[in-house]
Amino acid sequence: MRWSGIVDYAKYVFCDTLTLLMTLVLHWRKRQMLNSSLFPQCSTRMVTPGMRSRKKRNKSRIEAERVEAGMKIQMLVSAVNQDVRTLAERMNIRTDAVIINQCGQYGYEEYEHNSCSIHCYSFKERGVGLSRNSALMRAQAEISVFADEDIAYEDGYEKKIEEAFDKNKEADMILFNVKVAPSRRTYWNEGEKRIHWYNYGRYPAYSIAARTDSLHRANVSFSLLFGGGAKYSNGEDSLFLRDCLKKGLKIFASTEVIGEEKERESTWFHGYNDKFFRDRGVLYHFLYGKMAVPFSLRFLMAHRDEMCGEIGWKKAYGLMKEGIEEGKGKTGQK
Repeated sequence: MRWSGIVDYAKYVFCDTLTLLMTLVLHWRKRQMLNSSLFPQCSTRMVTPGMRSRKKRNKSRIEAERVEAGMKIQMLVSAVNQDVRTLAERMNIRTDAVIINQCGQYGYEEYEHNSCSIHCYSFKERGVGLSRNSALMRAQAEISVFADEDIAYEDGYEKKIEEAFDKNKEADMILFNVKVAPSRRTYWNEGEKRIHWYNYGRYPAYSIAARTDSLHRANVSFSLLFGGGAKYSNGEDSLFLRDCLKKGLKIFASTEVIGEEKERESTWFHGYNDKFFRDRGVLYHFLYGKMAVPFSLRFLMAHRDEMCGEIGWKKAYGLMKEGIEEGKGKTGQK
């Protein structure tokens, strides 16, 4: 009886071990078949010098075709109460465009101008930051150029933009010159240079051309608090550039002139009054954080004669400090 039990136990162990071994073999075989079906390129195929040469020629041919076809450029136009059917002609647009027209109704229409597609969106809303975001989310070309309704672009502007990006392959964004009235000029690129945290604050949105994919990957957008039609006067463009730099985008300045602003009444500037300086203080809080106060003093000293003739620089400084506290959310708090 005892020997019989030992024999039965031995048979059980042997069968169980055999079953385990068979299971492992079947599993291994299944993995081999799966790998060979999913990755047939892993077979022992020889790659000859001729094959490498053909691959290189094909790559060169594709790149040559891309260069011959040219970069796809799209203008992202922010407009208010405009006739979108004539706007592309008035702006001398020579590329595809997305026009965001903030007016009293909602609508969409599309037409061709100079053999380019003009997509027009009408929205019953206000705010330049909102307008630029609406255009950016619909951008599809390789290069996006932010534009305003009052800019007339020079003939050949698209070639200048394309050549600048071809010349500077690492650039995610390039800031171009646009002619404006001397009283409204905040910048002018005398030479090509890299843009950093200490020299980005002077550039308006209409100077910006950028690789669309870089902007979408960085997930950047314009502030809805600042700019024409928003709570605070201006500064949405500076905040946008700051965010781009924070996300690691490489920004450069170009000396090329691509257009000229037509003079008109500003949608946000009504003189160097209390609101101007208080709003500037709020902006400096968001731009510079703990360094907002010294940067406010620097700003006032640099523009004292121009901006502080009526209000006085001490009062202007006090208003900017009030704005900084408002930006912190401490207005009215002890």
